Amino acid sequence: MMGISRNGSRVLCFVIDTTGSMSDDIAAVRETTSLIIDSKRGTPDEPSAYILVPFNDPDFGPLMRTTDPDVFKAQINALSADGGGDFPEMSLSGLQVALTGAPPSSEIFLFTDAPAKDLNLMGTVIALIERTKSVVSFFLTGSLGLRRRRASDQGQGQVQHSRMVESDSQLYMELSQASGGQAIQVTKTELPKATSIIVESSSSSLVTILQAVRSPGRADNFSFTVDESVRNLTAYVTGSSLSFTLTSPSGVSQSSGEVNGSLATIKTVGNFLTLGLDSQAGLWEISVSSTVPYSLKVVGQSAIDFLFDFVEVSQGPHPAFAVLESRPQAGGNATLLVSVTGSESVSLTEVALVEASGSGEVSGTLESVGSGDFLVTMDRIPDGEFVVRLRGENSATTRALPDSFQRQSSTRLRASTVMVTAKAESDLEPGTPFSVLFTVTTNGTGGSFTIRATNDRGFPSSSPTTLTLVTGVSANGTVTLTAPANTVSGTDVTLTIEAESPGATDTNYAVLRLSVVSPVTDFSRPVCDVVSVTANCSDDCSLSMWELSANLTDGNGTGIERITLRQGNGTLNTTTTVEGAGNMTVTLAAYSASCCSPEVELVAVDGAGNVGTCFRSIRVTVDTTVQPPVTNVITENSITVTPPIVTTTTASRGHPLSLSSYLCSIMLVSVTLVLSR
Repeated sequence: MMGISRNGSRVLCFVIDTTGSMSDDIAAVRETTSLIIDSKRGTPDEPSAYILVPFNDPDFGPLMRTTDPDVFKAQINALSADGGGDFPEMSLSGLQVALTGAPPSSEIFLFTDAPAKDLNLMGTVIALIERTKSVVSFFLTGSLGLRRRRASDQGQGQVQHSRMVESDSQLYMELSQASGGQAIQVTKTELPKATSIIVESSSSSLVTILQAVRSPGRADNFSFTVDESVRNLTAYVTGSSLSFTLTSPSGVSQSSGEVNGSLATIKTVGNFLTLGLDSQAGLWEISVSSTVPYSLKVVGQSAIDFLFDFVEVSQGPHPAFAVLESRPQAGGNATLLVSVTGSESVSLTEVALVEASGSGEVSGTLESVGSGDFLVTMDRIPDGEFVVRLRGENSATTRALPDSFQRQSSTRLRASTVMVTAKAESDLEPGTPFSVLFTVTTNGTGGSFTIRATNDRGFPSSSPTTLTLVTGVSANGTVTLTAPANTVSGTDVTLTIEAESPGATDTNYAVLRLSVVSPVTDFSRPVCDVVSVTANCSDDCSLSMWELSANLTDGNGTGIERITLRQGNGTLNTTTTVEGAGNMTVTLAAYSASCCSPEVELVAVDGAGNVGTCFRSIRVTVDTTVQPPVTNVITENSITVTPPIVTTTTASRGHPLSLSSYLCSIMLVSVTLVLSR
């Protein structure tokens, strides 16, 4: 109901470099987009939304989001490769916009052939990856996609160029590893083959079974458990100059040299290998031999998955869990709140924090709190980067014994000796400086800490560049953020505040999502002035029409934004003019309807949300008695004009006077003007 389950359809999110050299890449994205949309439309795998963020230099964005696949196709088709200036591009700025605009746990795909120009956003992007648990994969082409050849095959200049390329692509590799994605290096002609991962990753109910990185590269053995609920089992290996041997639960083996073996079909493009495995349940093993960095990821489709957060438990008569909005504190214990999703027949047996680049792990103590939720207490946190691994049993199985399963988080996390807290007490107002107070503490070594504050809207901001900390003593700072005066009310902005220790050995952050809200100064409701009513209604109402003309104004307010019909089955047309010496904006409303629909109510809404309504009826009867004069009855937020009491009499010939005959002489019309907020 709240949209936090990871077992539904996914969002398709592209971040695309649109500089002059990217025409081939954009063409590949168009082809992949059409394939996904055409093959998955109307199926459970159809993406729930589509997001596109273009970037170049110096521009990036805006974020375009739609639920209509045809609109997304049109947006992709409208992209053109042009300009770019110098070689580095604003790739991290585009990625920052995508991370703050896409739902949590999204799969984001970035396409570029250039290094990042905005390296100052590296820490911000990592913080957003950790907070959103989104997976980012990079498709690196051009010089970034050239695989390094052996020095003996190149001249000295080519060797130096290769080292530069390796350095340029390293940032993207680090971000992909932090998020659990891939950094795929291919030539532009190879790119269409590599985009198959996008089609596979856009499938619903995609779960991660194993994720591992070895940097620097070394030989290692990996094992993972596949349960009966898993289908479309796939392994991804990113790296070059490596070999591996795959062993199934039944003991059958296949080497990396066997492209079409009994266990897997292996496809290679650039530095990226895809292994389509049979989904045999049980314990699998893969032995990798490499001297260069590589990553291994095993995924499949299954209803069984999990959500987790590091939390602080507040004590009292009603204990509660407060989600940590930053990295957990190093040097002590930690508590996770784990929720198992997709099945009521599973039970947890282990939750562990596993070193991302090693074999060490820390297992926690499990406490069920009901509804598939578990509190997991860790007596310590690994020193380096880690992932969360979950193991358990599923009693809904065809086997005699419960079916063992394994799931793992994609995002790599780490603890910190630095703590950053921040809180906003109100919303931003356009054009008005807004202050956010933050606090930094360390239980590590004190000194001068670097402070960085960034936001995804590019709003002007100021903050201290450093804070001096003493171990165990807090230091305060203030970020001043100003939304431009023309910012649309309702705009959101994500503010990330980072604190980095001396020597850049440790860092932590606070992420705040703020709203821009214009102050309400317009309390006046739109005014409706009926100019004329023309009615030529006959005995047969279906053969005649009536018309109304009215002027609607908002005085010195924010102006009328829309006029709609609350009652009436006729046709409403509006035009806007500027009248008088004061240049007052007047909206002219022309309404026509069949006499069978004798009532109309117009609803006018101004820019501040104030509402005015105008009601008119041509229902009339004849009254020959003397009536009291018209009186105005004033009530709160309304003015009601009370017409004379109307009774029906009979004409001299003994028949009711026809409506058309009566309209020739006099029309009594009831009028109600109701103004409300």
